[in-house]
Amino acid sequence: MNKDKNFFKAQERLAKIKAFLLVSPLLLFVLVFFVTPILLILVKAVYNPKVNNLIPQTVVVIKQYDYKNVFPNEQVLKVFLTELQVLSKNRTSGVLAEELNRKVSGFGSTIKKTARKIRNKDISKIPNYKEYLLSVTKKWNNPYFWMAIQRSYSSFTLSNVLAAVDLEYNLEGEIVRKEESKRIYFTILVKTLYMAVLITLFTIILAYPTAYFLASLPKSKANLLMIFVLLPFWTSLLVRIVSWITLLQEYGVVNELLIYLSIIDQPLDIVFNQFATVITMTHILLPFMVLPLYGSMRAMDITYVKASASLGANPFLTFFKIYFPLTLSGLSAGAVLVFIISIGYYITPALIGGVDGQMISNLVEFHMRTSNNWELASAMGGILLVITLVLYAVYNRLVGVNNMKLG
Repeated sequence: MNKDKNFFKAQERLAKIKAFLLVSPLLLFVLVFFVTPILLILVKAVYNPKVNNLIPQTVVVIKQYDYKNVFPNEQVLKVFLTELQVLSKNRTSGVLAEELNRKVSGFGSTIKKTARKIRNKDISKIPNYKEYLLSVTKKWNNPYFWMAIQRSYSSFTLSNVLAAVDLEYNLEGEIVRKEESKRIYFTILVKTLYMAVLITLFTIILAYPTAYFLASLPKSKANLLMIFVLLPFWTSLLVRIVSWITLLQEYGVVNELLIYLSIIDQPLDIVFNQFATVITMTHILLPFMVLPLYGSMRAMDITYVKASASLGANPFLTFFKIYFPLTLSGLSAGAVLVFIISIGYYITPALIGGVDGQMISNLVEFHMRTSNNWELASAMGGILLVITLVLYAVYNRLVGVNNMKLG
């Protein structure tokens, strides 16, 4: 008996090993090309050793700096100028300038100007380093410059994460909001979430009656009409965006029709703005809402609806008390799917959004390709990831992932 039991356990273990080996290529692919890049991006958002590597001695000797004195002591200044001179001769002072300018605006030009001045100068013969720096530029009389260097001692920092939501450290090390003129990213983030909510609501308004109509038809006819729902998936995204530009432009189809019907006298400004982004993305993401709703409606036990009607409930009461609650699993799945896709969309806002219709993903792209500030881009991407995970956790708590119906 025990031998048979052990035999069956061995066979069960062998079956599990075989199953694991079958899916291991997929697991390896996901780990290497999905999980690892995300982890690297998240690390980059809080880990930046560049300043520490460029001026290692300075960040050590400046640890005792007190911003109330504005300037560090002469020994610290000597070490800093010596290391800056080495960077200048190696043509790498620009890297330091770029990194420090991201911490304090205007620091980069100050570093570059000073590096040029001291490239061929004998540092040891400078009688007073403080006066020399002030003679190069009065901008050195800024304690934020020295605090930026002091805080670079640790390669781990939350500065980029704070900057992504328009926060920063003040001289005392407290987290405060940036000046009003420098607040950019939090406003864009809020606008991104607002636009994603609008797109989700519009897709629900359009998708619910569409899915209801399809679910009420015989399956053969519903499958035939479903082709029109899936048609956007078979059309190039670029073609769809250009089509909307053609429709919404100043003398496009929409404006010309409204003028012809004497509804308006002048063309409306409905392209290259937030309105155009919301409308276009609603059209593009509509199938992601229709399919889950249609799946939940098809899987519904219609006897509950019939029972409600037989007991005397009117159609409106039947819908809100019976039908609508039974479709919540599909509705919530579609809403989560559309919202998550919306907050990370890039191509549509970039092509049709203009200045007003840009989303946080467009700023991520700007910092990765134009400003080369990967740390800030990583921080913004990390914030989007956190929002997505929180939304997923809330959905799992309220509805349950096991109840998700995607068609």
